[in-house]
Amino acid sequence: MKKDIHPEFYPEAQVICACGNTWNVGSTVPVIRTDICSKCHPFFTGEQRIVDSGGQVDRFMRKLERRDKIIAEAERRKEEATSPVLSVMDLDLTTRAKKVLIGAGMTTVGDVMAKLKEGDETLTNLSGFGLKSLATLKKRLRSRGFVLPGDEMPEEAIEEAETAEVSG
Repeated sequence: MKKDIHPEFYPEAQVICACGNTWNVGSTVPVIRTDICSKCHPFFTGEQRIVDSGGQVDRFMRKLERRDKIIAEAERRKEEATSPVLSVMDLDLTTRAKKVLIGAGMTTVGDVMAKLKEGDETLTNLSGFGLKSLATLKKRLRSRGFVLPGDEMPEEAIEEAETAEVSG
């Protein structure tokens, strides 16, 4: 072996853990400091403790919070899209159909839905609102998620209604 090329060896080097545990080993450095050891590691102690290295747990928690916010925002938009207080002006109808509905005192989707419950004739009897306008109106309402009188409810809506009855 060549002389003076090997590091100095310390046969009694001390290892110090963050939990306070110490022991001696052979090493090329006199003192070794470590964050975790067999006395405090969850695998060896059986604890349900999260060992965070590099902020991974915090990043994961932020991702979960961001996901929850996105889901809540999507649910709010869905509720807003099927709200009975939604204006008739937001339905992307023809200008003539909008004017006829507003002229008849139907400014919200709730008003239109009430008239649809009475029958299609209540809307088609309005001057300037024919079958084509009625078909377009129903198409726009269905595309927003409204369940029209006479339509069958989708399975998702039936399940949600049943869950609401059980919990309510």
